[in-house]
Amino acid sequence: MTHPTKALAVLLALVASFALAACGSSDEETTAETAPATTTTEKAARGGYGKTEASVPTVTIRDGEPAGGVKELEYEAGDRIRFRVRSNVADEVHVHGYDVTEEVPAGGSATVSFPAEIEGIFEVELHGSGSQIAELRVNP
Repeated sequence: MTHPTKALAVLLALVASFALAACGSSDEETTAETAPATTTTEKAARGGYGKTEASVPTVTIRDGEPAGGVKELEYEAGDRIRFRVRSNVADEVHVHGYDVTEEVPAGGSATVSFPAEIEGIFEVELHGSGSQIAELRVNP
């Protein structure tokens, strides 16, 4: 290596070490390495946008009644409310307070999805049978 090439190599090494030193953080900063990881499963459990199809809560309807009783659905304000209703009878799902409705066909399913903009506890019912199928809770 010639003398100017060695000087350039030393200069690049110095620049790289200064750049790495500048990237360091104080104890007060949170970096990607030190921040607690949030998994998709945790986000899904909180009702966040990161829900996978398998993690979407499902209310199963048999003959106009919720199988296993009224399902409790809990979300945080600002999350996306998303749940599925499967039914052996055709009916209309209605979320009180939000005034959201979704048709569910006999032997099929419907996904109900909307932003959690109103805090409180809301009834989810089937219009045809009048049965409450879920209790929706939106926390502050």
